[in-house]
Amino acid sequence: MGEAFGVFQPYQKIDVDIATHIHVYDDAPERSLLCVETADRPGLIVDLVKIITDINVDVESGEFDTEGLLAKAKFHVNYKGKALIKPLQQVLANSLRYFLRRPTTEDASF
Repeated sequence: MGEAFGVFQPYQKIDVDIATHIHVYDDAPERSLLCVETADRPGLIVDLVKIITDINVDVESGEFDTEGLLAKAKFHVNYKGKALIKPLQQVLANSLRYFLRRPTTEDASF
């Protein structure tokens, strides 16, 4: 595991299983707080915002941080200017879990 945190990129791809955690909290009457923890990869933040906006949820602001191979994202989100109701919170969490669980295919494999 120590080679993943060195100065130079490892020669071999390291297979580390990082659990994905997704939580949605009511932050205020007009917005909700979405917290996502998952394995870091290039383009992750863009993909997360795309999934969120694909189900018509607006992103007000976001904060993104990485700790080694773990990515942590927090978004203030709303639906039509109001906090997300419980069923929409579940749809959002399920959509993100589905997308983040899919295996990635490298461009060189085609």
